[in-house]
Amino acid sequence: MSLQQRSGAAPGLRLRLALMRIHPLVAGAWLLVAVLAGALQWVTMARADLEVERAAFQARSEAQAAARATAAAAAARAARDEDAAAAARHAQAAPEQDNLAAFYGTLGERRHAEQQVRTLFALAQQAGLTLRQGEYKSARDRNAGVTTYQVNLPVKGSYAAIWQFAMAALRAIPFAALDDISFRREAINDTAVEARLRLTLYLRDGDAATAGAAGPATAGAAP
Repeated sequence: MSLQQRSGAAPGLRLRLALMRIHPLVAGAWLLVAVLAGALQWVTMARADLEVERAAFQARSEAQAAARATAAAAAARAARDEDAAAAARHAQAAPEQDNLAAFYGTLGERRHAEQQVRTLFALAQQAGLTLRQGEYKSARDRNAGVTTYQVNLPVKGSYAAIWQFAMAALRAIPFAALDDISFRREAINDTAVEARLRLTLYLRDGDAATAGAAGPATAGAAP
């Protein structure tokens, strides 16, 4: 054996010789300390790994919660936008519906057509007019649900009384329209004027029986 090999093996030999000279209890204590030190190091490393995993789990949880919150906010925003759009559509449609309801609200009812004609006769008598004969004709627009009731009234009286009757008829029956009025005087010095008025009553459908078309009727009588 060379000198270098003997010098390299000497420390190990000296260590074995030193251990042999140590009491067995002391050797056991040193061994226990070494084991405990190793165990402590392992626990420390395991705890560090656990903290890393816990931090990663918490980060994933927070990311998932943020994603869910973002999705919920997007869904809520979409719902609000849809509600706003629906409200805008309703607001846009509401005026049209209101206008249509107001239009039908101004119409009379078909079932009261004869009563309105009686009102015209009563107003003519109040104005001092003479009614000779009346003609009545009805027509119905099925799509609109509106019935027109046309009344032709030949009257005779003073010019002022005839206009008084016409204005009173329009005030008493707001859903009536004065379509035409014509005058005829038999003589220049005649104070009585003959006139023919054509009025149209605009009526909506009612629940009761409808008023049918009527032919010529005697003045003062219902159609």
